Amino acid sequence: MAIALDFEKPIQELERQIEHLRKLAGDRNLDVADEIGPLERKLEELRAEIYSDLTPMQRVQVARHPKRPYTLDYIEGMFDDFIELHGDRLYRDDPALVGGWARFDGEPVVVLGHQKGRDTKDNLKRNFGMPHPEGFRKALRLMRMAERFHAPIITLIDTPGAYPGLGAEERGQAEAIATNLEVMARLKTPIISIVIGEGSSGGALAIGLTDRVIMLENSVYSVISPEGCAAILWNDSSQKARAAEALKLTAKDLYELQLVDEVVTEPAGGAHSDPETTMVSLVGVLRKHLKEVSKLKPAELLKTRAAKYMAMGQFSER
Repeated sequence: MAIALDFEKPIQELERQIEHLRKLAGDRNLDVADEIGPLERKLEELRAEIYSDLTPMQRVQVARHPKRPYTLDYIEGMFDDFIELHGDRLYRDDPALVGGWARFDGEPVVVLGHQKGRDTKDNLKRNFGMPHPEGFRKALRLMRMAERFHAPIITLIDTPGAYPGLGAEERGQAEAIATNLEVMARLKTPIISIVIGEGSSGGALAIGLTDRVIMLENSVYSVISPEGCAAILWNDSSQKARAAEALKLTAKDLYELQLVDEVVTEPAGGAHSDPETTMVSLVGVLRKHLKEVSKLKPAELLKTRAAKYMAMGQFSER
C-alpha cells in the first residue's frame, strides 16, 4: 500500500475507491469507464487543491517522504555514464554522500549529493543521509578534481544534517564542513546545487555554497530542522509547525528572500508521485543555469559568487 501523509488521506481514500472499481470490473468482466472517469478527474482536482496550499510543516513532510526520489535516482534519470568514486583518501568511504563523474548533455561533470536509504538496512548503511567528516572530505576531493579538469560541479542536497555522533566530532566534523565552505568559495569552476529534499544545517551547506541554488517546490532549506528549532526555542518539539513557519524554510519563502535562484514546480502530489516529470523539469532548469555560469571566466566567476553571498542577509529597520 502506498505511504500517505496525514493530509494525503483523502487522496488515498479516493485512490482506493478507483482501485476497488477496477478490481471489481476485472473480476466480473464489467465496463466501469463511466464510473471511473469522473472519479479520476476528481482525484486530480483534489490532489492539485491539497498540494497548492500546504503549510510549511507539510512541505517538510513532503520533503522527507520515503518515496521521494533520492540523489542516485536523479543521477540515473538526468545524467549519463555515471562512474561512482569512493573514499576520502584519509579514513574511509562514506555511503551517506555519493559522487563521481557523469555526463550532462554529453559534457563531463562531477555530480555528488546526500543519499538516504529506502529500507532499514539501507538507511543504516547510508546513516539516514547524514554524512560523517569523511563524506564531506570525499566531496571536497571530487570538487578539487573537477576544478583540475575544468568540469562543472552539480550537487544534490537532501540531508537532515551532518552526523553529530562522537566519532564524527572526534574526526573533525566542524573542520570538514568549514574547509568545504572555504574551498567552494574559491573553486575556479562552475558549481550548481539543487535542493531535492530536506536541506538542513551545515550538512547541507557543506555542498551548497554554489554559483546557483535551485530548489524543488516541496523541498526545504534551513539552518536547523523544525523539531530542533522548537526544542531550543520553546523546549517543546511539538511546536514544530510554529518553528517551520518562523524559519521561512520553504522554496517560496527563500526565493522571495533572494536566497535561492529558481524554484522548480513539482507535479501535483509531489516529486514522488511523478519522478520522471520532475526530472524532465529539472534537466531544463539545470541546462539553463549551467549554460549561463559556464560563460563566465574564472576571475569573473569568483567575483560573481562572492557578490552573491555578500548580498545576503540585508535587512531594514522600521
